[in-house]
Amino acid sequence: MILVTGGAGYIGCVLVKELLNKGETVRVFDKLFFGEDGLAEFRDRIEVVQGDVRTIDEEAFAGVDAVIHLAGLSNDPTAEYNPRANYEMNMVATERLARMSKKLGVKRFTFASTCSIYDRGLFADDVLLDEGAEVAPRAAYAVSNYDAENILLQMAGNDFCPVILRQGTVFGYSPRMRYDLVVNTFVKDAFSKGFLTVFGGGEMWRPLVDVLDVAKAHICVIEADEDKVNGEIFNLSNKNYRILELAHWVKDALSETKEVSINVDYSPLKGRSYRVSTAKIESQLGFRAGISVRESVSNMVKQIHANGQTDFMNPAYYNIQWMTMLDRMEKTIRQIGSVFGGD
Repeated sequence: MILVTGGAGYIGCVLVKELLNKGETVRVFDKLFFGEDGLAEFRDRIEVVQGDVRTIDEEAFAGVDAVIHLAGLSNDPTAEYNPRANYEMNMVATERLARMSKKLGVKRFTFASTCSIYDRGLFADDVLLDEGAEVAPRAAYAVSNYDAENILLQMAGNDFCPVILRQGTVFGYSPRMRYDLVVNTFVKDAFSKGFLTVFGGGEMWRPLVDVLDVAKAHICVIEADEDKVNGEIFNLSNKNYRILELAHWVKDALSETKEVSINVDYSPLKGRSYRVSTAKIESQLGFRAGISVRESVSNMVKQIHANGQTDFMNPAYYNIQWMTMLDRMEKTIRQIGSVFGGD
């Protein structure tokens, strides 16, 4: 059995389906901030445990052979909204999961980290960064992931096999859809506004990877020989893009279904910029992320229309909007009590 934390999330829904297609038994552990509709297609084939990853207990590991750890706050805005919760969910909870896995004899453990660890700002030297590059993460989200990485690496040994995937900016269709990721935002803007907006002249670099390739990469490192992955970090990306170049690729991919223009804002921007090498995962594991932006965008357009996910202003598609709304609702309920109850 594979335990997938955050299995009802954007990446998790895609990953769980891939695991099932390979004949694996899956247990999802998830807070269900966004519900479990993304699991509907195969809900009767998996076990779902609702809970907070910070307080997960040993029962969640019963019968588990490997852990794929996706849970946590997943972008800069949510991390900055509540830095304490970000650190608890992304670092403290990761350490707890790892120590429980090791204690209970669950040896293989993959961790969804981030390439934003490499960010040194728009004006840093433009170099291709590999897993051995010196890093000095600045943002709360990157720092929490980097600290979690270091904990895992310290725990690696004959009785515990952690593997870290530094994921590039993810894009593509998921049943638990997000429109707050750059390619997905471009697609959303194309249909809701008719144009794409590129800030800062679009000069910044990003490594990009489709969500299905992310799922396949986690499965790859779960299945790989231990001596190839134990205590290893792998960058995960399909290609490095300048954001302006990326906008043109999305425009081209949409050309048969939607005519869009590109607006370039040259105002100064304090943003992230970094390029990464994927030579290690390709040579060491033979894994290559192969889904292009064009292919992914074409599939995304078909799926979001087929599944009615074109209500683009719905806050459920945007992590920071949804989380802040839930936070306000929680505070309101505490103050007023039951909405319609008589107590």
